[in-house]
Amino acid sequence: MRSGRRQTGRDEQRPRTGGSAPEHRAPAWGKAGALTLAAAGLLTLTACGSTTVDDIRVGPGKGWPAAFHDARNSGASPVTGSRNLSLSWARPIGGPIGAPVTVGEDGQMFVTSRTPTCAIFSFQMENGRKRFCNPMGPGGNSSAASAIAAGAAVDGTTNVYVGDDGGLYSFNALGQPRWRTPVAGVPVSVQFTGDGNVLSVTQFGQVDVLSRQTGHREVSTVQLLGEPDFLKFPNLARPADGTGLEDCATGGPLCSVANVSAVDGDSGRFFVTVWQPGQRAASVEALRYDGKEIHREWSAELLNGGSGASPALSADGSTVYVGDNENRLLALDTADGRTKWVQDLGFPVRGGISISDGLLIPSGDEGHLLALRDQGDSAEIVWERKDLGLRGRPVQTSGGTGYTVAPIGTGLTLVTFDTATGATVDSDELPDAEGTTVGTSIGAEGEVVVATRIGELFVFKPEK
Repeated sequence: MRSGRRQTGRDEQRPRTGGSAPEHRAPAWGKAGALTLAAAGLLTLTACGSTTVDDIRVGPGKGWPAAFHDARNSGASPVTGSRNLSLSWARPIGGPIGAPVTVGEDGQMFVTSRTPTCAIFSFQMENGRKRFCNPMGPGGNSSAASAIAAGAAVDGTTNVYVGDDGGLYSFNALGQPRWRTPVAGVPVSVQFTGDGNVLSVTQFGQVDVLSRQTGHREVSTVQLLGEPDFLKFPNLARPADGTGLEDCATGGPLCSVANVSAVDGDSGRFFVTVWQPGQRAASVEALRYDGKEIHREWSAELLNGGSGASPALSADGSTVYVGDNENRLLALDTADGRTKWVQDLGFPVRGGISISDGLLIPSGDEGHLLALRDQGDSAEIVWERKDLGLRGRPVQTSGGTGYTVAPIGTGLTLVTFDTATGATVDSDELPDAEGTTVGTSIGAEGEVVVATRIGELFVFKPEK
């Protein structure tokens, strides 16, 4: 089959045979106007994928396979970062960007947007050439607005898994559709589980574990907002799949699940932020996937004003870090949700928290560059750069090198800094860039990829 846009005719997706009968459930509307949606347990569609499982690998790799690099949301790469970069290429993609660029082990890049013809794009790292662009949404609706806010992840053979209006897609490296599984809402979080399946969580709180190979549900769906009361709400229509997405960037109450889940592959635990209908604050909730079902373990309602930052796990899996909208960075015990410490940053964390060798670097467009260290029962500010405002999400690499985008002069600049001291070691202008960025990603060869919210890509490469 040819690469490029989604094919029809002989290449059209075909329903799976066998399996359980389709299941349909109705939503419920709570007092606060939040929606509780149950899964549409429709049969999964399959096409254009390999028939074996052994050829598909999952792992942190040396690309940037998820929004925050890995299942822990570490926002850090094992690649030794270069301290001498130069701009390789830059290009607009024709529409806004809402999520960081994901990068396969071979350097193939994936980014979602909203354009008249395409919702997901793939580019070559070497020269910026477009490899494919595909529409998404039910029936290939390229104007679907929700893909821009959806999560994405890339496995070891460059199959990409990406959310859209009411479903999770998988495409292969050529852009050919492998399968699409319907869900209620938009998968804002797409991660890999410890056993190599796909974990999808929508903004409505629908949690699914799907086979990477077929898209089939491996365990029963879990609804974080509860199952609907058919007697109390007998006549409610299903809301639009994109409902509430406008609140996700800041963790507002209309977006019940706003962030990317952090997954501990060893224990099976994963951590989500949830704003339950009618509650005064959002919660951090711990769930556990054991290969047979999903268990809910604990919930801690402590995110005042909600959370616009994805939770991140320490390297040993004992601590989960999360920020709220009252400028607090919190550390919780992953075993029981107990608060270990709270640190006032003076600004709300937005996006995520980069963690490498115990050094925590939060992101947030209203804040500045700083680093903290977890002391067990408190946090120590190691250094801070109040002269460097944040315009995106700082990342760390091996070798004590970090990257962030800052407003310098009238434009934006990629700043390379020493993670031990915060000192600037290099700076590179983003030509004609405006506004802010949605993420910085690191390629397998140390390339630094920056995406701006208005829809431009900048790729910097290490100088020889």
